[in-house]
Amino acid sequence: MSDVFDIYTVIFLVLAVFIFLRLRSVLGTRTGEERPPYDPYTRREPPAQTGDNVVALPPREDAGPPAPAAEKWKAIIEPQAAEGLDAIAAAEPGFDAQVFVQGASAAYEMIVTAFANGDTKTLKNLLAKDVYESFAAAIADRERRGETVQTTFVSIDKATINGAELRDGAAEIEMKFSSQIVTATRGKDGTIIDGSPDKVTEVVDLWTFAREIGSRDPNWKLVRTESA
Repeated sequence: MSDVFDIYTVIFLVLAVFIFLRLRSVLGTRTGEERPPYDPYTRREPPAQTGDNVVALPPREDAGPPAPAAEKWKAIIEPQAAEGLDAIAAAEPGFDAQVFVQGASAAYEMIVTAFANGDTKTLKNLLAKDVYESFAAAIADRERRGETVQTTFVSIDKATINGAELRDGAAEIEMKFSSQIVTATRGKDGTIIDGSPDKVTEVVDLWTFAREIGSRDPNWKLVRTESA
């Protein structure tokens, strides 16, 4: 029984030595000069120049500060509005100037049309209180004189943000609208007393919209109007 045990012992020892030698030939031995394991979080120096045809790469520069929010909207804003627009975007991260311009353009057409039609209900939802009162008074005076206004929008050729300001927790944005409009005012007897029903007129307006920052009401209201 001991002889059998000795034979198996010898066989196992031979196999162990054989496997060890094979591993050594494949994996090699450590010399103390091996590179450490790769660490993706450790900053590495650029490789040094090793010959005339090899150029060491420069170190990667850290990215600079993020571009101002107004930079991505530069196609729809005037330069003087950039700083104020950045302040508004910083105070309300969800603000998007492109969406604002689209909404303001739609409101512009709705307000002009509603004023011409004497639609005070629509105006009340789109105008600040003092502006609404001014528009409503003008409509009342016109109705007392028996006058009517016919207005048709042809196009809004250009709509840009002309100015922007963050003041006392409220954002104010001034829009510059260049539009083509057909408008005519008729007297009580139907005669035209202003404008022309057949002539397209170019109109340039500066309208300012405002909204309280952080308000649950997403709507901007018209707070000021003037002709450019």
